[in-house]
Amino acid sequence: MSAPVRIGVLFGGPSAEHEVSCASALGVARALADAGHRVVAIGVTRTGGFRLVPDAVFAELRAGPGAGRAIDDRLTVTGPLVELRTGSRPGTAVVAAANAPGAVHAELDVVFPVLHGPYGEDGVVQGLLESLGVPYVGCGILASAVGMDKVAMKRALRAEGVPITPHVSFDGPTWRAVDDPEKLVLGLRRPLFVKPARMGSSIGISRVVEGDDLAAAVEEAFRHDTVVLVKQGVTGRELECGVLGGWRPEASAVGEVRVTGGWFDYRQKYLGDADPMTVPAPLPDEVTERIRDLSVRAFAAIGGWGLARVDFLYDEATGDLYVNELNTMPGFTAHSMYPKVWAAAGVSYREVVDRLVALALDRHAERPASVGLGGAR
Repeated sequence: MSAPVRIGVLFGGPSAEHEVSCASALGVARALADAGHRVVAIGVTRTGGFRLVPDAVFAELRAGPGAGRAIDDRLTVTGPLVELRTGSRPGTAVVAAANAPGAVHAELDVVFPVLHGPYGEDGVVQGLLESLGVPYVGCGILASAVGMDKVAMKRALRAEGVPITPHVSFDGPTWRAVDDPEKLVLGLRRPLFVKPARMGSSIGISRVVEGDDLAAAVEEAFRHDTVVLVKQGVTGRELECGVLGGWRPEASAVGEVRVTGGWFDYRQKYLGDADPMTVPAPLPDEVTERIRDLSVRAFAAIGGWGLARVDFLYDEATGDLYVNELNTMPGFTAHSMYPKVWAAAGVSYREVVDRLVALALDRHAERPASVGLGGAR
């Protein structure tokens, strides 16, 4: 981008991924500020309220080392209560005092929702931003919802011929009506991965091998969602690829996650001392290109825009690749895979976020005048 813009960075939120979002947001806000943009940090409380982070607080954090572990180096939801409202000019939003809506703290040209999990990554906040008519970074309402819902995602991928692993899904009433949990997973071989349909950062996920309690794993998943997905595990390598772009998206280098204990859990992602990621992944060129091609195809299958991280399972014995899932707002911490795979492709962290802002403006400029409150104004 050439001209600096005023960008509202939304972070926090009521989901179980609140702390991860706070860490991602600091990295994004720093990079945007370093690129010359005016950054307004807006924290979302665990109950859904908005707080405007004081400029002095952000300035102090921005000046920090920026090399801490993911959840140690982060923004915090602090400051006066505010509201987001439609701006006085088309395509803008304003940050207004909650107790005095006429008192405007800042005007925003773009919103960057660095929100992981429910409320922020599932189409909810995207709907709010659409209603305000302000450009925003990342996937729209539908792609966000499909990307967040692993059951809907797999349906979309299967419809477009993208390879996925065998799986089943069921809701609470179906689960409670069955007399034997094994009846719901007939045809699936262990290990099984039991997970909430709409959650991220490995929260609520259990790996079930022979002798493990399937019912306990399902009950844990139901603590986080009303629909549970059970996938057949694949003995293979965990690989990840970034996608960036709009109508003609591009794929990054490919990274690999080296895990212990059978899968990449929350502790290894955010609390471990060792970096489990290898970028670029040591792979034959042919496999790398297949992954990059499938990443773009998977992104198109959900109607993606802006960015996503596509996660793969690679069975070296058979040569099979499976798309495990897409993450439409991947982690942006110093410890996250998405910035690393783009850095390996020659695109810096700052350039990634700058391009995402430009893509948000491009999408907004292309929308028909009859679409949304912003276009109708």
